[in-house]
Amino acid sequence: MTRTEQSPHGFEEQLLTDLKAHVVRRSETVPAARPVGHRTRFPRGWRLAGALGLAVALTAGVLAAQTMGLGDQPPPTANASEILRLAADAARQQPELTARPDQYVFTEALATRRERPDSGPYVTTRVQMWQSAGGVAHPQARYRPEAEPNGWGELRVLRPIDPADPRKELDELPSPAYHGDLPTDPDRLLRYLREHPVDLHLPAGADEKAVHGSESMPYTTARSVLDGYVPPRALAALFELLAREPGAVVISGDVVDAAGRRGVAIRMPGVIGGNNDLIFDRNTHVYLGTRRSVVRDGRESAESAVAQLRVAIVDRPGQLP
Repeated sequence: MTRTEQSPHGFEEQLLTDLKAHVVRRSETVPAARPVGHRTRFPRGWRLAGALGLAVALTAGVLAAQTMGLGDQPPPTANASEILRLAADAARQQPELTARPDQYVFTEALATRRERPDSGPYVTTRVQMWQSAGGVAHPQARYRPEAEPNGWGELRVLRPIDPADPRKELDELPSPAYHGDLPTDPDRLLRYLREHPVDLHLPAGADEKAVHGSESMPYTTARSVLDGYVPPRALAALFELLAREPGAVVISGDVVDAAGRRGVAIRMPGVIGGNNDLIFDRNTHVYLGTRRSVVRDGRESAESAVAQLRVAIVDRPGQLP
């Protein structure tokens, strides 16, 4: 894991210059800011899909999206494993939030994406999400275009979509958004995630047993945990565990997240049809969010980006910290 990945020739120049300019211009005005079962249904896809008014899909990454940029700064000298361990150190310094099962995990984020994965202008939406800490209620959210400070929409209840019929909503409740039961030791965490794989909602005919029993599945589940709130010591263990995953690489060049913050991106392995990157602050290594690209006909294009701005515990949907 000492490689520094170079993007395909002309990729940033041709496909991402407009996205970086969009984010940098906007950033100048934006302040920084369960019961044990066979399978854990971490709420993947709730946030990004809901934030953009699209069908909620459990197979999409929550806050898993991206903004790519090409800058003048040199690539980091540390490899992916070293950066993830620095992120673990940063996680341990964060204040710990506690929540009762009847409370809600509040998150605010900026989501930037295109109307289609590889075409159209980029649109940025501010998202406020309330997820049940104990998994006893559906998530609720409201959204507004970032260019319209008074444009907040009504609070909406988000339900998962039936993988076999995208027009049909399901009533199943999500897993708890407060992950207070996660082990704080990387080895114990690995065993826990192996026993509680995230439900990928595979299509009919897929070998579910082989997929969920693969060596890479615990790492996939680990990344999905970032969708909710993870206490500091467990978050540190999670990053230390991800530091062990073979194949992660540091993306060269300057990275700008959806909030205009400069960081370093770690490209995680095992994604089919595109790439998912974790973004960390370039100096403090605090986790900032994720980014996503798609690959079609051998060409990679930036699809979307989500930047986490703040997280808090509140008593009810609609309540602000």
